[in-house]
Formats: sequence, C-alpha cells, structure tokens
Amino acid sequence: MNTALRALLSVLMLVGFYVLAVGMLVGCAVLTVTMAQHSHGPAALKFGILTLIVAAGIVTALVQVARAQRASRDQDESGVYLTPGQAPELWAQVRELADLAGTRAPDTIELVPEVNAAVSEETRLLGLVGGTRQLLLGVPLLQGLTVAQLRSVLAHELGHYSNAHTRLGPIAYRGRAVVVVTVSRLSGNIVGWLLRQYAKAYLVVSQAVSRSQELEADRLSVQVAGRRVAQSTLRELPVIDAAWSFYERRYLAPGWAAGYATTAHGFFGGFGQLLTARSAELEGLRGQDVPGERSVWDSHPPIPHRVAAMDRLPETRQAAEDPRPATALVPGFDQAAAALAGQVVAFEGRQQLEWGPLVGAFMDASAAQAAQVLYDAAAAIAQQPSATLGTVLDLVERGWGGELARSVAGDADADEQQEALVRLLTAAFEHASVRSGTARWQGSWSEPATVVAGDGNPIPFEQVARLAADQRTVASAREWLVSARIDLATGPQSPERAGLHQGASA
Repeated sequence: MNTALRALLSVLMLVGFYVLAVGMLVGCAVLTVTMAQHSHGPAALKFGILTLIVAAGIVTALVQVARAQRASRDQDESGVYLTPGQAPELWAQVRELADLAGTRAPDTIELVPEVNAAVSEETRLLGLVGGTRQLLLGVPLLQGLTVAQLRSVLAHELGHYSNAHTRLGPIAYRGRAVVVVTVSRLSGNIVGWLLRQYAKAYLVVSQAVSRSQELEADRLSVQVAGRRVAQSTLRELPVIDAAWSFYERRYLAPGWAAGYATTAHGFFGGFGQLLTARSAELEGLRGQDVPGERSVWDSHPPIPHRVAAMDRLPETRQAAEDPRPATALVPGFDQAAAALAGQVVAFEGRQQLEWGPLVGAFMDASAAQAAQVLYDAAAAIAQQPSATLGTVLDLVERGWGGELARSVAGDADADEQQEALVRLLTAAFEHASVRSGTARWQGSWSEPATVVAGDGNPIPFEQVARLAADQRTVASAREWLVSARIDLATGPQSPERAGLHQGASA
C-alpha cells in the first residue's frame, strides 16, 4: 500500500474514531432512557453516569487539544521572520531546491528556538486546497550545520511539500492528539477500553504513514545533497541536540535557578561558542553509534533505518559540497538570533549579564549555598547562633570533624561523609576567597568554571580542603588560608548583602 492510500486510510480511521465515540455516547444515552422508562432505576442510573463520563471525556479532550493548538500557534507566531531582502542567499537556496522538488516554495521563512526544521501549510477543505506555506528553521540547528548539510535538511522539508504531506498533516496531528487525550480521559470503563483498542489500530496506521512520509522526503535529500552529505546530516542531528541539551543543563539552567540570565545576544551566542570550544568532544560523539528505536509510536523512523534506506537510493547527481557554516546564509545572524531570544525567552525580571560575569555570579551563588550547609552544621555542633569559616576549622581541630561530616552527609558511609565534608569545605573556601577579594571565578566553554588568583592561575582549594578536613593537618590549612589573605570570619551572608556582592562581582 503506497503512502497516499495509507494517509487516506488514516484519515478515514480518524473519522471512524469520532463516529465510534459519538455512537457509543448516543447508545449509552438511549439505553439510559429505555431503562428509565421500564422502571430499571439502578441500572438506568449507572448507564446515565457512564453517559455523562463519556460526554465529559470527549468534550474535555476536544477543549484540551484546542487550547494546546492555540498555545502552539501563539508560540509559532513569536519567531523572527527572514525576508528575501534580509537573507537573499538563503531564499535563493530554498527556491532552487523547491524547483528541483517540483513544488512551490514556502511563503515565509521563520527562525525558531528549537533544534529542528519543519514545514507547514494552512490548508482548506480538509487539505484539498493548499494555502500559505511556512518554513521553520531552528537557530541551534543553523549553528551546528554546514551549508551543504542545511541544503540536505531543506530538501527533506521541501520533499514534504512535493509529496503533499503537509495537506493532511495538521488534520492527522490534531486527530492523534484528540484520540490520545480522549482515551486517557475515558480509562476505567468499558467505553474507554473499546476506544483504546480502536485507538491502537489507528495509531499503528497513522505512525506508519508518518514514517513512510519521512522516508519519501529523504529521497530528495540524497538527490540534492548527495548520499554522503545526506547521511552525515542525519547523524549530525542527535549530536547537535545533545550539545543543546548540555548547554541548557550546564550553562543556562544554573544561572536561571540563581536568579540570573544571559543577555538576549548571549542566549544563542553562548551555544555557538560552546560548539567551537568543544569540537573535539562533539567529534567523539559523531564516532558513537546513532540512537536506534526510541518508541514504536515515534513519527520518525530510527536514524540508522533512514541511513540504511539511503544506501538503497540512486544518486542522480554529485552535488558540490559547501563547507561554510549554515549561519553564513543569514547576514546579521547574531542580531537575528538575539532578536529571537528577546521575543521567546521569558527572562522574568532576572538580572541579565554577559557570560563572564554571569558564570561568576551563579557559581558564587552555588558556592555560597553549599557553604551555608556547612555553617549551619557547625553552628549546631558548636551550639552557637551562627558559625564562620574559623568556627569550622576550630571544630575540626578539636576533634569534631567526624561529627561535622556526619551532619552534612547523613547516612552515607564514612568515606562518603568525608568526601562530602571536603566538597563543602572547597565551596566555602571558594566563596570566602571571592568575598575577600583575593580571587575570582573564571568560566570556560570547554572546562568547568574555576576560581583563579589575580594572575589567572587556578587555586587548588580542594587540596586545601582535604588538609582542613583532617585534625592532623587542619593547622596547615589555616596557615595557608591566612597567607592567601582569605578572611576566616567569613560566614553566612544575608540575602541583601549577597545580592549586593553578586551585583558588584558582575
């Protein structure tokens, strides 16, 4: 069965789901009325309740999906549009590829914040009449691909147009969403069970259609970009996705949690710097096996499957490879990316800093938070309202180091307790040195941030912390800290003073 017939079957099965759901609803209502008329009160009440549950489930599913679609449309409208005058070479490439695909070029090109590229079409009459076409290009994707690889991606997306995949795409997408939500809302009763069995069959057909469409669109990628580039592009996508996830988790999220954010210019700009600085690590990722099947319900075939399918496709032309970064197709790319970040990122009043001061601010906030745990434990053991760095050293010197380690590490074994104490001492020394003005945080796109002295050399605070955690060597640690001009009276900061200090360090 070809893809077009499968798509038609998918739509018919979607209609069948609605017919079955409404039919069951009507059947329950009729049965309720019939039983009530024949004085079967308890049974009529049960079927009446079931009728209300089914009706509520269907209505709730429709409303929920409609709201999600509205929110999705609102999000789609928050991108940055690129006109032919702003990105003439990109538009020329898109139009050339559209001609090769034998289809109409998109009407708009929009930058979006995801590691993704997609096409859409506002169709009418259930997809029979085409409408405005839109091409979405993710900024992180452009930052990670070459021009040759982007052409492969563009050819794939335009292949969806040439095969009319976008005509029924919105209907199928909304239909799948309604089916899934409806079944989840009606779980626990016979109607829900019957609909679930039908939904499984529908989703099998629907997902098969989606996967077939992806393989059809891949044919144009091979035709336009060549097999080697098309296959390398597929393998590159999970690498960029992994890099973006790492960037969000290790760079964006810590500052966000501490009340800081990068500037709009640095939001995507930082990712570009990370890709450059960690090129060796990314090369190592490229050498690993590409992820296989993630879920049987995934709309895309596994990448190894797609790569293998490309081996069976003929190459009708040998395309010249363009090794330039894909961002070269968008003059003023940095400004466009910054404009996008300004539109889509809800900074929510966070203090926005350039990356250098930002790393210093959130690392210092993190060190202060860890040090606070140590000071609270020391205050409790010393039976004092508060504690300082000097208090902690005094406790270790008097033989209370083990109790201090147990207080900060809980039920861990002895070695883990000692390591926890060393980690917290390290954080306390880092924070105290920055507060004392003798050191500063230095960020890196390829290594963890470190505390460095005025000459830029890293300070070995972990080694000092190991000395300070041992009663036999804590005196040596104290001498080193004093010689390094680190104030041993450093203790917990009030929120007001912490904010002033962090602002000053920025």
